[in-house]
Amino acid sequence: MNNNMKIKIANGRLVDPKNGLDQQADLFIADGLIAGIGQTPAGFVADHSIDAKGHIVCPGLIDLAARLKGIESELKAAVSGGVTTLVCPPDANPPLDEPELVERLVRRAAETALTRVLPLGALTQNLSGERLAELVGLKRAGCIAFSQAKQPITDTQALLRALEYAATFGFAVWLQPEDYWLSRNGVAHDGKVADKRGLTGIPVAAETIAVGTLLQLARETGVRLHLQHLSSAAGVGMVEEAQRTGLPVTCDIGVHYLHLTESDIGYFDSNARFDPPLRADSDRTGLRAAVKRGVAAICSDHTPCDADDKALPFAEAKPGATGLELLLSLTLQWAEEEKIALPAALARITCDAAAICGSPAGQLNVGAPADVCIFDPAVEWQVTAETLKSCGKNTPFIGKTLKGRAVTTVVGGQVVYQA
Repeated sequence: MNNNMKIKIANGRLVDPKNGLDQQADLFIADGLIAGIGQTPAGFVADHSIDAKGHIVCPGLIDLAARLKGIESELKAAVSGGVTTLVCPPDANPPLDEPELVERLVRRAAETALTRVLPLGALTQNLSGERLAELVGLKRAGCIAFSQAKQPITDTQALLRALEYAATFGFAVWLQPEDYWLSRNGVAHDGKVADKRGLTGIPVAAETIAVGTLLQLARETGVRLHLQHLSSAAGVGMVEEAQRTGLPVTCDIGVHYLHLTESDIGYFDSNARFDPPLRADSDRTGLRAAVKRGVAAICSDHTPCDADDKALPFAEAKPGATGLELLLSLTLQWAEEEKIALPAALARITCDAAAICGSPAGQLNVGAPADVCIFDPAVEWQVTAETLKSCGKNTPFIGKTLKGRAVTTVVGGQVVYQA
């Protein structure tokens, strides 16, 4: 993605949480890298200038979970949302369990010359939870870590062996904690709304039992563990306690869990069907507080669905929602409601996420990759099928008015999006 264009971004408020930068200053880009902050580098003559007056200039967003239903449409959605790096889960069609499939994805993503794509390889063949995939070959092909996406490994011994093997090679493993036996028939949080609507519930224990198992196995094996898409206050509390004891475990929370609860199912709204499910008010409160304390990063868990998949009865509808283009706005809304300073909020979707996936991005330091998001924090926009570039129009936020939107996105020193 690197090119030789020299870009000056003038008059913006630079916010770089990793390096403690929050000031009005110009930003200079050359050879695909950040070349200077404030002072014009020696001999620098801009080929292109961007006036960022009244706008925030921050590192490009890093999304820890975004499915690519159609590569071009979803990468266009990503850059229009200010996302410059995304992690692609292995539950593609076919699953990313062979090096050739990963190489093809990486090549196709590079050909679009939009955002950076970091693939997760399948931990087991066909995500079946049985035989290990070819982890070494997948790593060489470009996988940053290994995952089961939303598919379980029900055999605890097989899980232990997989984590031991990954630990031997220093590979990170990203898993969504959910006890298969407690969640297999459920479609909603085991609470008042599921009871009223006659929906089969998934208890919080489905998450906490799995979190407990994974944390214990991480202690036993020394594997680098990342827990994905936590949905409960109790679950994230267990991770925080493990972090306190020095266990190198990280986690993320889908941005919709910071805003929605089981009540948002309403009258069987399939757009509010998620895996894991939206939980109680107390869970949302606990998740918000944990993210505020820096226990977890925020992701979109972007899952574009066909309209037909969401037009089914609630229990049969496909779980998930489109989220790439909402990640920034919903993070800003959470920060405003919780009275969180902008740098701290942006850290959860930039440098914190970068640290989890081992990316050098997520910062504006001189010499860092020139991946930049320029956004207008005050602009209001309505979420509609027309305003979303993703091929998935499925979201419980459809029709809602949100604040803050990307106006320019730069990846590797190349302007890839302008509103």
